[in-house]
Amino acid sequence: MKNIQLLSGIALIALAFTSCKDEKQEKAQKTIDAYVAYVDSVKNVKADDLKADWKNVEAEYDRKAAEAQTALADIKDNTAATEKINASKVKYEEFKNEMTTVFAPPAPSPKQQLRNALFGEGKIGDDMNFDWVNAKNIHSVYQQFVHTVENNKDKYSREDWDEVKLMYEALDSRKNTVEKEGLTSEDNRKIAGLKIKFAPMYTVNRMGAKSEENKEAKK
Repeated sequence: MKNIQLLSGIALIALAFTSCKDEKQEKAQKTIDAYVAYVDSVKNVKADDLKADWKNVEAEYDRKAAEAQTALADIKDNTAATEKINASKVKYEEFKNEMTTVFAPPAPSPKQQLRNALFGEGKIGDDMNFDWVNAKNIHSVYQQFVHTVENNKDKYSREDWDEVKLMYEALDSRKNTVEKEGLTSEDNRKIAGLKIKFAPMYTVNRMGAKSEENKEAKK
């Protein structure tokens, strides 16, 4: 009788252990399924909504991916589960790369690229606001402008030169205001030298660009 009771006890312990093990595997499988489902669900969200919440999307993905990877250890034969995880990883990375392209800001127009080169990234936009130019920095602004033109004069088209002239005149207009706001005589003298350098460079190269354009038109 005692032997029967002992065997029954062992059987119950084994059953409980098996049951516990099965529950652990079932929980692990659910964790992996949740990861796979998350990847699939993210792909169905509108790009605009994803962009607004992308950091949270990535953080949640990283958390679920880590949990799924850990869950593999609780599945005895995890070959199929591993394949599911790997497939979802590839799917997510491809989707992430696609979204990175979608979320990227549009490339600036040629006109804006020229303005960025002349004044610095984003300094002058469509509003042509020069309020950031003041008595302390106007000399360096002229320096960058003239040196940039000098370095690129052989590359500019006629349209580029027209844009250069427009920007130069706008900068000159700002200088008239800055002169009343504490521009030093030394900086004024240096700017005058840069202006003397710019004038003939513009005239000669603008004419050259126009001439090249006419030649191309006749071909």
